[in-house]
Amino acid sequence: MSSVHNAGVPTLIGSVQRALRLLEAVGSHSEGAPAKQLAREAGLPLPTAYHLLRTLTHEGYLRREGGVFVLGAAAGRLAGGGLQQKRRSMILDSLAHFRDAVGAPVYFAVFRDGEIELVGVSDTPASPAVEEWADFRATGHAHAIGQCLLAQLDEETREDYYDRHPVEAVTRYTVRDQRALEDRIASLGRMQAVTERQEYALGTVCAAIPITAGDTAATMAISLPLHQEGQLLYVVDRLRSEVGALLSTLSFSISI
Repeated sequence: MSSVHNAGVPTLIGSVQRALRLLEAVGSHSEGAPAKQLAREAGLPLPTAYHLLRTLTHEGYLRREGGVFVLGAAAGRLAGGGLQQKRRSMILDSLAHFRDAVGAPVYFAVFRDGEIELVGVSDTPASPAVEEWADFRATGHAHAIGQCLLAQLDEETREDYYDRHPVEAVTRYTVRDQRALEDRIASLGRMQAVTERQEYALGTVCAAIPITAGDTAATMAISLPLHQEGQLLYVVDRLRSEVGALLSTLSFSISI
């Protein structure tokens, strides 16, 4: 009988609810608060509050300093994770906007901690993104995204990258060696788009533009099937225009 009565009713864990109320109470005091005050604000008996406060402190969600409780490192990591999710959602929403505006898959990548990091991609079933068939981080010399990022680095940082990821053929069209790649990079203008033709994926052409993101090397790129190669420069110029318009507002925030 009781199982029928409780059908569809969520099971709530009282101790978890009480602990969360305590965390909220602590979070409302920037300089912390004593146990008695927190118990009163959370509507808990003092012994229960003491027990939960000790547990939350042991787990790193709270710290006790001078007789008051403040939020600990673990609580900070939870908040930071939520912020990162929000930032990523903003980036993906913006990539979808750019994708629809230019009619091609759009990629956003950064150079972080010595590696190429593809932050986000937005495509459609009708215009799919390039499949990452060879490790994207290790083949920066072979795709427009990597070449655009490498072009933004100083020589020492590029050499470090080459030491770990040597310039090697990915397809028969890949830049032949490190010297040829460096000559290509040297010929690029400061904000010039980088293009490549079947160097990473056969049947595909790509273009990437540098993005200003503080001190971080960043880029946005598009890809097209080979038979649409004639549209590549037009599409990447359209992307540059769209990015410039949106970056001038608060709609797109590249939070590295």
